[in-house]
Amino acid sequence: MYMSAGGGISLPFYRHRSGLSFFPGTSSLRSAATPAQPPDTQRSITRDSAKMADIDNKDQAEMDPADMEDVEEVEEEETGEDENSKARQLTVQMMQNPQILAALQERLDGLNGSPSGYMESLPKVVKRRVNALKNLQVKCAHIEAKFYEEVHELERKYAALYQPLFDKRSDIVKAAYEPTDEECEWKADEEEELTVSKQDEMKEKAKLEEEKKDEEKEDPKGIPEFWLTVFKNVDLLSDMLQEHDEPILKHLQDIKVKFSDPGQPMSFTLEFHFEPNDFFTNTVLTKTYKMRSEPDESDPFSFDGPEIMSCAGCTIDWTKGKNVTLKTIKKKQKHKGRGTVRTVTKTVPNDSFFNFFTPPEVPENGELDEDSEAVLAADFEIGHFIRERIVPRAVLYFTGEAIEDDDDDYDEEGEEADDEEGEEEADEENDPDYDPKKDAAPPAECKQQ
Repeated sequence: MYMSAGGGISLPFYRHRSGLSFFPGTSSLRSAATPAQPPDTQRSITRDSAKMADIDNKDQAEMDPADMEDVEEVEEEETGEDENSKARQLTVQMMQNPQILAALQERLDGLNGSPSGYMESLPKVVKRRVNALKNLQVKCAHIEAKFYEEVHELERKYAALYQPLFDKRSDIVKAAYEPTDEECEWKADEEEELTVSKQDEMKEKAKLEEEKKDEEKEDPKGIPEFWLTVFKNVDLLSDMLQEHDEPILKHLQDIKVKFSDPGQPMSFTLEFHFEPNDFFTNTVLTKTYKMRSEPDESDPFSFDGPEIMSCAGCTIDWTKGKNVTLKTIKKKQKHKGRGTVRTVTKTVPNDSFFNFFTPPEVPENGELDEDSEAVLAADFEIGHFIRERIVPRAVLYFTGEAIEDDDDDYDEEGEEADDEEGEEEADEENDPDYDPKKDAAPPAECKQQ
């Protein structure tokens, strides 16, 4: 997920239910890798490093005694070392200086996206042909945009086929429909299957326990706290939940996804359906996400599929005294002249899941400060996740099976990373010139600046 040149957040909208990319070229995160720098640029960085070394020499006088002791210890260790070791120690000292780090970061930021110099060296006639290739690439981007528009139409078509099944799921959850014995039969995995005699014994025991419970209390209706349990099982959503949100979410009966009508701008709406409750009078809370599937004229090569451009929530009609998105605080104020103290009551925003329905507004110019951009990026990610994963697979998040699948995906990635690290270590050990002592970090490097 990343902020595009047009101010939208690009997301991998069309993904297979397994979590794998449904179409080549999409990814859950897009990184801006720093391009390789030409020799001229490298020399420029070397000059900057020399300047920053001068800065470091000046700043050493301002370091506190503890830091100077560390530096002195490093210098003592340098005695008798070769030039490479001295250069490594100097680098450590330089990288501990905040001014040097800031200057280096500023320099790297200026280099990001800069031309390599190769294009400038090409003959004019070759540059002309490269421009022709770029024009072809722009046309490819527009064709790709049409492709995603048709995919959206296809998704809308199949959403209509899914909906009767989701409606029946909702009816079971809220006790509007009682499934038959045949519908309730579920064949366990082979590893979990028991012998016939053992199954009969378990069924008889379960039957007795159920009869005993029925005598003690009334049979629960539907599946209590279904959606609340789903939310609590998913880290992305549970982080939004507060203790005061849980009594309200117990009344959540269904979440639906509605797509924009054919011919209308691309968008989708999340509908949260609630049963009557004491907290607000709304029966449905909505969150609409507007998307765009066309290359940005100012930067057509950045197009990588549909982008969420903005979102809009809804007004919650809270019952008096039940608004969990606000809290009342009392502050004591002392009069400067008379010295009298008075208590002032203020209403301030409160952390709550229901702030999800009042997102920051995107200005017409599309420019956002860093905080608003971060909030919207997280909001778009949550909306996309609810649409793509939670609604289609709610029962698996309720049971925790989908969580295990997600964890398995992360474990596989971690194992691959461990394998790569192991290969690097093996390469170092096989290097006859490798000296592990030289790679040992000096004590000063471990200090947090």
